[in-house]
Amino acid sequence: MNTAIQIQGVSKVFTTDDGPLVAFGPADLDIQEGEFVSLLGPSGCGKSTLLMMLAGLEKPSSGKIFLNQTPVKSPRNDIGVMFQESTLVPWRTVLGNIELQLELRGERPENFREQIDSLLNSVSLKGMEQRMPHELSGGMQQRAALCQALIHQPQTLLLDEPLGKLDAMTRENIRGDLQRLWLDKKPTVVMVTHSIEEAVQMSTRVYLISPRPGKIDKVVDIEMDYPRNLAIKQDQRFIQYLADIHSVFHSYGVL
Repeated sequence: MNTAIQIQGVSKVFTTDDGPLVAFGPADLDIQEGEFVSLLGPSGCGKSTLLMMLAGLEKPSSGKIFLNQTPVKSPRNDIGVMFQESTLVPWRTVLGNIELQLELRGERPENFREQIDSLLNSVSLKGMEQRMPHELSGGMQQRAALCQALIHQPQTLLLDEPLGKLDAMTRENIRGDLQRLWLDKKPTVVMVTHSIEEAVQMSTRVYLISPRPGKIDKVVDIEMDYPRNLAIKQDQRFIQYLADIHSVFHSYGVL
């Protein structure tokens, strides 16, 4: 298995009126091709900052990031990104928003009709192509945003708490959609979350980040077979992973 992401001595320091604020790091880690990893930590620990550096949207204050052996210095076309807030533009339909991602990359949407139809079907949006964003529920908007992030078939998918504002039932359904799409295409996925349950259910590996200044304190390999549906939550291994991670965050004083 090849290394997809390398993080070498990366930190992020912000300048404030009170002086330098260390938001994250320093940290080192390697993520292998096709892994689904989660960055799990309390609010303000720098996990989203790390994701933005991986996406090329923030520059590290120190250290280097490599994606498929190439330095990350700016946003790249081989990455898909999905945020907590909807990225759908309000003046385009669902289909138009997905096509926009292709247009921005210099691609012709008509060459991707089969892929678009497949994605829409995978997330239960088939037949809603002409809906405007305001006509969609929050869950439907995030399903459309997932199609946006995947339509150009990125090697790496970065998820910044994409399900954080959804109700529990919708969140569970979209977890299933996301898991099926990952198992089918096997991009390398890095997901930021503050949900221990979500991290354990979805991930091959979970990186536990300490309170600010956030550092990767522990790594937990989740050794359970996929697909992981609702029944997995009754598995004693799942319950033990939750307990072990709860214990770590309790030691940080955040639980």
